[in-house]
Amino acid sequence: MKELIEYILQFSNLNAQQIELILKNSTEKELHKDEYFAEAGKKFDYYAFVLEGVFRICYYNRKGEEITKYFIEEKHFIANPYGAEPFTEYIQAATDSKLIVFSQQQWKELSNTILDWDTITSKIFHNALIKKVDRMSSLVSEDATTRYLMFLEKFPTLVNRIPLSYIASYLGVTQSSLSRIRKNIR
Repeated sequence: MKELIEYILQFSNLNAQQIELILKNSTEKELHKDEYFAEAGKKFDYYAFVLEGVFRICYYNRKGEEITKYFIEEKHFIANPYGAEPFTEYIQAATDSKLIVFSQQQWKELSNTILDWDTITSKIFHNALIKKVDRMSSLVSEDATTRYLMFLEKFPTLVNRIPLSYIASYLGVTQSSLSRIRKNIR
């Protein structure tokens, strides 16, 4: 829980009562590798802060192939950008993971009680969006080797923590192509 408070304090000051309220309105949840935190087509109305582990956002294309869209690692929030609408993708634990979870009601209570909560969370999610766009935009127009090198730069801790099949899917290459790329750059 200390990690969550330290993270929030980067965006604003909180007093002891506000910190206590945040801790009171959250629960810790553990997920094992490959467990889903959210599933496409189902309601997902939680806010979660990743304490430990890596999650991947994925979906199935028209051919039924699983595509990794994004990774979320420690000290990042997970939320449904579509509000109360059903989630359109899957959120899967790529490693054993721990989260701090807030229900929609708990989050609303924080918003109603902590004066600057909406401003704080707006800054947090704006910061996350900028990082996400930065990480993804460089992958669009580059060749596979360059995309892999950029992946290593933008996600330096992931390569030894998650299956290579997830990385290959994220980069839009086959696993055998990724193996060749990795062999050639060593």
